[in-house]
Amino acid sequence: MESNTIVKTEDLSKTFKIGGQEVRALSKVNLEVKRGEFVAIMGPSGSGKTTLLTLIGCLDKPTEGRIYLGRKGIDVITVRDSSLYKIRRNNLGFIFQSYNLIPGLSAIENVELPMEGAKKSGKKRRERARELLSLVEIADREKHKPAQLSGGEQQRVAVARALANDPALILADEPTGNLDSETGLSIMNVLRKLTADKNRTVIIVTHNSSIAKLADRTIIIRDGKLQEEATHD
Repeated sequence: MESNTIVKTEDLSKTFKIGGQEVRALSKVNLEVKRGEFVAIMGPSGSGKTTLLTLIGCLDKPTEGRIYLGRKGIDVITVRDSSLYKIRRNNLGFIFQSYNLIPGLSAIENVELPMEGAKKSGKKRRERARELLSLVEIADREKHKPAQLSGGEQQRVAVARALANDPALILADEPTGNLDSETGLSIMNVLRKLTADKNRTVIIVTHNSSIAKLADRTIIIRDGKLQEEATHD
């Protein structure tokens, strides 16, 4: 795997058993994503795009094929389940459509949460969380709980949380899906800034073609197969 490749899949396939029948969610997907790229994945509902993101994120394993992650090209298929947690914690950041913040914790406490297993002192966790909340321009809301924040503010906190352990790869599943167009654009600008300034890689799943056009390239998936790619200037 090339040194600047952050994700590579080879003939990646996933089959689910539903009601005694096998359903092919992904079929022989070959994909390569470079460090610092911003990639959008689009497709109809049920096309397999979220399944692809889930497999890249080590939240599930494929039925067939290979996934390689990071500069060292870690072969995810050969990794023990007990070790996948460390791979996710140290290499990946996740952003969800529904934010997934802990209601009883403040914004800064939500950002600190992923760092608890990373052997950082409480002081260092707090310093890092404040730094990240400043990065996403919501430092003045650090003591507020999710219910006291707007949707856009909650998603900014979620972006900060995804960055807690300084991952090289951010995976975002419909990160603007619950937001109005203006707020969604502001979140996309935050994500674009991460790829430009920090040389991070971002892969998003979206239904919104206007959002997808803000990426470096868009991958179209239909019926579990990679159909086409488009690059954006």
